[in-house]
Amino acid sequence: MFEKYYNKLEPRDQRPPRLSEVKITGAEIAQLRSRRKSKSRMGMERVMGLSVDQKFELVQKELEDAKDEIRHMRANAERDLQHHEAIIEEAEIRWTEVQREVHEFEKDILKTISKKKGSILATQKVMKYIEDMNRRRDNMKDKLRLKNVSLKVQRKKLLLQLRQQLKIENAQFLETIEARNQELIQMKLASGNTLQILNAYKDRAKALALNRQLRKQLSEFRAPQVMMYIREKIRNGDLEKTIRVWERKVEIAEMSLKGYRKAWNKMKTTNEQLQATSGPGK
Repeated sequence: MFEKYYNKLEPRDQRPPRLSEVKITGAEIAQLRSRRKSKSRMGMERVMGLSVDQKFELVQKELEDAKDEIRHMRANAERDLQHHEAIIEEAEIRWTEVQREVHEFEKDILKTISKKKGSILATQKVMKYIEDMNRRRDNMKDKLRLKNVSLKVQRKKLLLQLRQQLKIENAQFLETIEARNQELIQMKLASGNTLQILNAYKDRAKALALNRQLRKQLSEFRAPQVMMYIREKIRNGDLEKTIRVWERKVEIAEMSLKGYRKAWNKMKTTNEQLQATSGPGK
């Protein structure tokens, strides 16, 4: 039983070699044939040589396979049982109908024929029975046809009602969607207003923070001492005088530069005139 699972667990290098993998003589083949008789005993000895965990794994796999096989067999048996029960139920219904027809035929026809053999009445009775059967069959066909027509009309009515109901529900859904869209627009507008208000509050908070900072600086401000103020004032006056002196020097330098440019241009013009007058004489 555990041979196939043991072969899965046993390493390949520890398995016995196959006949196709080993070259043996005729005597060895005879010995192998004699060993086949004790195959089951050897299998049990090999299983006995396994550890407890390996034995447990073998038993667990065998148990799972047995459970799967039982599950499949049970499912197949239940399916076959349902099929046969349906066949038996259909046969019983058909047998009941046949028995009823046979009983009616025997009651209406056979008893009359047995009492009055060869009479015209028996023949008429048979014909009447057949006509009644045909009439009942025709009536059943008419009933089924009328029922079919009625079902078709009912189906059309139901389809029409369903379409009308779908149109109404569609209109209601459209109204609901439009209302939701309006609510969404209102929410977007409210969100925009909220953002504007939030930005205004942020600007106000920044202004308040700046105001607090300026107030803090103003509260921490201390006026300088009188002598320091006088020294700074004198230094400022000296710097202003120095600036005015340098500005005057710049103005004088600009005026001198203008005079130099004017003299240079005059000398340049005179030189050009001299060159022009001396040129033809040469």
